[in-house]
Amino acid sequence: MSGNIQLLTDTLAAARAEGRSALIAYLPAGFPTVDGGIEAVRAVLDGGADIVEVGLPHSDPVLDGPVIQTADDIALRGGVRIADVMRTVREAHEATGKPILVMTYWNPIDRYGVERFTAELAEAGGAGCILPDLPVQESALWREHAEKHGLATVFVVAPSSKDKRLAEITRAGSGFVYAASLMGVTGTRETVGAQAQDLVQRTRATTDLPVCVGLGVSNAAQAAEVAGFADGVIVGSAFVKRMLDAPDHAAAIEAVRGLAGELAKGVRGQVLTES
Repeated sequence: MSGNIQLLTDTLAAARAEGRSALIAYLPAGFPTVDGGIEAVRAVLDGGADIVEVGLPHSDPVLDGPVIQTADDIALRGGVRIADVMRTVREAHEATGKPILVMTYWNPIDRYGVERFTAELAEAGGAGCILPDLPVQESALWREHAEKHGLATVFVVAPSSKDKRLAEITRAGSGFVYAASLMGVTGTRETVGAQAQDLVQRTRATTDLPVCVGLGVSNAAQAAEVAGFADGVIVGSAFVKRMLDAPDHAAAIEAVRGLAGELAKGVRGQVLTES
């Protein structure tokens, strides 16, 4: 194992050794600006996140709900480019020493060039990529280049995935498995639900990779609930919403730093159930 995938693996293992889940945050690059987005990612890591997924904004984010779509639109109207995504990864990783992944749809990588993208991501210190819409059976080229550059390939499994399909997906992936807690698009939910726990159990039966749960977690109590059965708790829309709702940029940065702190307590079980 080489490159920053080792840092990702070690970070998840260290959280497990502490008897807790890892806190994984998501923020799109270029939101509200490139510099502002880098500041936000650093604030989330400083606030208590173990790992960050940097989103590559897409004009047709079919798996994302209205909150992340709004942020992506702001970033795209601001002219964000893949070079800005790489800069976000580099500066956040250099400032914190923590693992940074990119979460992206396949089309931008395909257009940019797989070898170019993987080489630049590795050079920026990135730990890997989460590819929610790349079918495993079409992923050989990506995985070849990702492995060459020491990058994790994180695939997404869903409650609808049959056990045989789960085994195919987890066999091809590395770093961790992203378990989508429910069917549908990203966004905060009132409850995370029993589907997620069942999916984690079924996924673990097929792999030794950590299984991290995303979609729907928005507060410390939900983070604590998911941390009870998953290796990592992934939070995206709640961070983006705090930034969208803030009256100014300084308040937005403090809001995401504060939320990271609350969620960090949640994954450690330091939270009242009514919070």
